[in-house]
Amino acid sequence: MYRRIKVLRLIRAAAAACSLLLVATGGAAAAAPEHGSRATEFTFTEAANVPAEQLRKLSDPVPLSAYRPAHARTVQPPAPPARRQSAGALDLRTECAQQEAAAKTVQGWIKSRFESCQKRPYDLVIRDKNGTETIGRLWFDQWILGFAYDGSRRVDYVSSIENIHVQTVGDEDATKWTIGQSYRTAVHTDTSDPNPQVTDPATIKREELLGVWDTTPHWYLTYTSPDNGPQHSTGNQQRVAAMIHLDLFVDSPNATSHSEVDAYRSRIRFDYAGPVAGKHKGTVFSDARVKLVMSRKDPAVNESALHIYDAIKRPSRTFPSFLGKLIPGEKKPLHRLVDPEKQRKNREKSIKMCNSIWGDYSGTRLECDEYPFASTQEGSTKGDNKYSVRLIEGTDNGAGGNMLNSMFTLNRVLDGDPFYVKITS
Repeated sequence: MYRRIKVLRLIRAAAAACSLLLVATGGAAAAAPEHGSRATEFTFTEAANVPAEQLRKLSDPVPLSAYRPAHARTVQPPAPPARRQSAGALDLRTECAQQEAAAKTVQGWIKSRFESCQKRPYDLVIRDKNGTETIGRLWFDQWILGFAYDGSRRVDYVSSIENIHVQTVGDEDATKWTIGQSYRTAVHTDTSDPNPQVTDPATIKREELLGVWDTTPHWYLTYTSPDNGPQHSTGNQQRVAAMIHLDLFVDSPNATSHSEVDAYRSRIRFDYAGPVAGKHKGTVFSDARVKLVMSRKDPAVNESALHIYDAIKRPSRTFPSFLGKLIPGEKKPLHRLVDPEKQRKNREKSIKMCNSIWGDYSGTRLECDEYPFASTQEGSTKGDNKYSVRLIEGTDNGAGGNMLNSMFTLNRVLDGDPFYVKITS
C-alpha cells in the first residue's frame, strides 16, 4: 500500500511540473487571455432578452460600494460639484416613486405643467454575440426631475444615475464600466412663433465610471429662451416649442457599448403671452394634462357642476335636445378661446337658446349657464349643436367662471391649448 501511494504522488508531481512548463513556454495550458483579446465578441443587452437559464449565475447583485473594495480600482476623474436638492425636488422624488408605471416611460410622469419626473430601472447583461456566455450584469436607476417656471423662460433638470448594483464572472471588472447621459434639443418651428431659440446649458453630456456616479449621482441642466420683452400686443407671444432629448449609453472595455436613443423626452414651451396667461411670461411642460375640477358638493358652484355633469354624462337631459348628442370635455379635450369677439358671439347664441326654452328670465337671480364654455373653441357657435344651456343661480355662474379663469392662468393655458373637465361627486 505504501508503495502504491508513493507512485501516485510521483505521478501528480510530474503532472504539476508539466503544467508549469506549459505555462512558462506559452503552451496550451497557459492562463486564458483577457476578455479584450478574446476572439469572441461581447455586447451589452437587456436582461429581459436573455434566457432565464443564462441569468442564473448572475442573479445575486451587490451594491457597487460593496463590490469595489474587492476589485482593483481604476483612477477616476474628479466628480462634478454636488448641489443640494431642494425640498421641492425631494417631494417630487417621493411622489414620482409612487407613480411607478408612468415614471418609467420615455416621457416619465408629468405631475403638472411645472413638474415632471422619470425613474427608469435598467437591467443589462454582458454576453457574447452567440448567446452562449455571460460575464457581467448591471442594474441601475435613471432619475430625471424637471422643473418649469411660471414667470420665467427657463426649465431645470436634475439628472442622475443611482442605485447601482453589479455582478461579474471571471476577470470581468465592473469598476471599469461607464455610463453616459447626453442631452440634445430640437426646436419645433411649425408650432413656434418667429425666430424661436433655446439656449442650452454649458454642459450637456456626462460620461463617468460607475464609481463616480455612485459617489456623485446628480448633475444639473438649465435651458432658457431669450427674453425680448413684451411683444404680445403685436401678436407675437414668443412661443418656443421644443423637445429635450436624452440619449443613454453604457460601456465596458470588453464589450460593445449599449446605447439608447431617446431614453427620455421632455416637451416644453416657452412663452411671453402677457396678462392672458397670468404671469406675463413662463415655461410649461406641454404634455401635462390640464383639468378643471369642480364638485357637485361645493355650495359655491354646485349648480354649475351639476350642469356640466349632466352635459357630459347625461346629455339627453340637456338643451338643445337631440338623439346622439355627445359633448366633449371628459374624454375629448376642450380648447381655450381668447378672442373676445368670438366669446361674445358664443354667449349671445347661448342666451338666445335660454330665452327660447324658458322665456324671459330678466329681473330674476338666474343666469344662462353654457357648456362648453364661451371661452372655448367648442362653444355654442361651433356649428355642431354639441352644447348645453341651463338657467342657474347668478352667483354660482360667476363663481364657476372665476374657477375657469383661475385654471387658465395658474396653468398658463394659452389660446388653442387643450384642457379637460372633471366633475366629482
